[in-house]
Amino acid sequence: MSVQPNEQSPNGAKRTFLVTGATGYIGGRLIPKLLERGVRVRIMARHPENLRQREWFADVEVVAGDATDSGDLATALHGVDVAYYLMHSLGTGVDFEQTETRMATAFARVAREEDVGRIVYLGGMVPRRKQKLSPHLRSRAQVGEILRASGVPTVELRAAVIIGSGSASFEMLRYLTERLPAMITPRWVRTKTQPIAVRDVLYYLVGAADLPKSVNRVFDIGGPDVLTYQGMMQEFAAESGLRKRIILPINLLSPGLSSHWVGLITPVPRGIARPLVESLKVEVVCGDHEIAEYIPDPDGGLLSYRKAVAYAVRQVRDASVTTRWSSAGLPKAPADPLPTDPNWAGGSLYTDTKEEIVPQPPAAVWPAVERIGGDTGYYAADWMWEIRGAMDRVIGGVGLRRGRRDPEQCHVGDSVDFWRVEERIKPELLRLRAEMRLPGLAWLEWQIEPEGTGSRVTQRAIFYPRGLAGQAYWWAVAPFHAFVFKPMLHRLVQQAAKQPVSPLNQHPGRSDAAAKSIDSDFTLAAG
Repeated sequence: MSVQPNEQSPNGAKRTFLVTGATGYIGGRLIPKLLERGVRVRIMARHPENLRQREWFADVEVVAGDATDSGDLATALHGVDVAYYLMHSLGTGVDFEQTETRMATAFARVAREEDVGRIVYLGGMVPRRKQKLSPHLRSRAQVGEILRASGVPTVELRAAVIIGSGSASFEMLRYLTERLPAMITPRWVRTKTQPIAVRDVLYYLVGAADLPKSVNRVFDIGGPDVLTYQGMMQEFAAESGLRKRIILPINLLSPGLSSHWVGLITPVPRGIARPLVESLKVEVVCGDHEIAEYIPDPDGGLLSYRKAVAYAVRQVRDASVTTRWSSAGLPKAPADPLPTDPNWAGGSLYTDTKEEIVPQPPAAVWPAVERIGGDTGYYAADWMWEIRGAMDRVIGGVGLRRGRRDPEQCHVGDSVDFWRVEERIKPELLRLRAEMRLPGLAWLEWQIEPEGTGSRVTQRAIFYPRGLAGQAYWWAVAPFHAFVFKPMLHRLVQQAAKQPVSPLNQHPGRSDAAAKSIDSDFTLAAG
């Protein structure tokens, strides 16, 4: 049977769809698809301010809340016809299974109390025959069981490897294949899997909203090809115009060692790589294609693996990646201070401040600021940033390999190497919060203010130490700041100076090349 969309509730009003995980890879792509249908879309996010620069933000209803808080859930789920459960705790810590169980239990109970019409859940594919599952797959399956037992009609869509620009699985595959013409790998590279294009995942998610209330079950979803991970790497190489890769599987690499290896080669940090690697040890192939009885295949059929790779690679090359796995990030703790907080509760705030006054107006300076990181680099001492990134990877941090979603523009919540965009007010302020491993909190920010007919550009590196280790860290790296921060700002404004400036916008009596430089090094503010 197939279903036709009905965008009205029984009372004649527009149907309301709730999307959780809106800051995540799938959630951020699903929301525009739902808006295209003309339904009312509500999102629930712990930090919705991280979404305010998304193009769809003004078109959705926003509920700020915690998925483990019953009151917040009741607000988010009240009057909802379809609720998308797209939350997960992958990479957030050793107790992610307990966290996911707690979230799903609370969500299921409140959804039933609020008389939600349907739950749609995207989980991970589980092998049909009994096998020992990885903690990641076991947790995904347990969440599905909890939701299906809620009393609310629930569709659980189980997918294996999702192929799309910006997905964690695709980033692992892409970087391993592009960077390693020859590699020694674990034997799991010969395990069969059934990848699916992110386009088709979204198609099924949208279609699942229209299933009859009698449907409360699991559906496996996968593309038309069954491949091994080794086969996927070879197919990726062929599609990308690379030579066939030399792959030597051996038994000696444990999931732990494999995740270290993946963490060093790819942008995906060890905390996320390990559960993904462990999941690749079991064969995940669709047991059937019964989903087609309820949701017919899209026009033209499901995308083949090669076509999905071609589309994803094109989006990466065209810098049109709308969401990335790193977009979700780890939420900052509510107690974490901001660098603008006036009261530091007796703590110390170290700053390294640099300023330059330039003849270009703020709008001409802003593009050079917004391009920071990724392929652009940091304008000075990039080799030192590379060393710092490598050190971070060795101790389990994210390093520099996450890069940027877009080389020219960024949004609040985007990852930029081992930073996260915390504030962006064009063309006035860009603030990055550090996500490298540190004994404290750190920010890097640029403020651009009008100065006559030009601009005053203020760059601040800010560090809030934790304990003696934090104090020692600041003073250990402080001597290197002279080789990093002053040249970085100077070359940044030099880049901005390449923008044409109208003679009417020149500073009187001063040439384009002249710039006043003001240093205020190693300021210590005691709270």
